[in-house]
Amino acid sequence: MRIHLSSVFVDDQDKALRFYTDMLGFVKKTEVPLGEHRWLTVVSPDDPDGTELLLEPDGHPAVKPYKAALVADGIPATAFAVDDVHAEFDRLRELGVRFTQEPLDMGPVTTAVLDDTCGNLIQIVHYK
Repeated sequence: MRIHLSSVFVDDQDKALRFYTDMLGFVKKTEVPLGEHRWLTVVSPDDPDGTELLLEPDGHPAVKPYKAALVADGIPATAFAVDDVHAEFDRLRELGVRFTQEPLDMGPVTTAVLDDTCGNLIQIVHYK
């Protein structure tokens, strides 16, 4: 068994697609119209057949309070692995990405937390 798909709830699919591709570097994998929304996934360019991230609309009534509570408590919605948190932090900050936690060494990992502009905090992590 392996993880095939994970999702992050976004407040605007177009804005999310731009952020996750232009800023974070993912590539669009799937886009299927579903009424006013789309089944919209992105993948790592290094693993195009790997785990897909669904940019899922946050229209369900339970989602917005859930997202707001996570952000208020500083809890990331998900985490992405990077080769070097410090280098990725510098690259993304140069692009204008806002971080809520600068790189922090915590034993076997280094992490940082960014705002995805779509209502979520996202952690980047590097295992030493």
